[in-house]
Amino acid sequence: MKCPICKKEVLPDSAFYPFCSERCKLIDLGNWASEKYVISTPVQPEDLENDRMNPRQSRDDDDL
Repeated sequence: MKCPICKKEVLPDSAFYPFCSERCKLIDLGNWASEKYVISTPVQPEDLENDRMNPRQSRDDDDL
């Protein structure tokens, strides 16, 4: 797997997995804190009910 910040290879047994270092881990945390990352659509109660009724069908399948 590659580090989501710097794209270096990361082994699953790395101390900072999925990041390659503490630096990349802190950059990611800073991105969340400064709201650079957002969740695109709020989860609606009916979405949760649909997931319970059809656990194998993802919401992305509706777009096909």
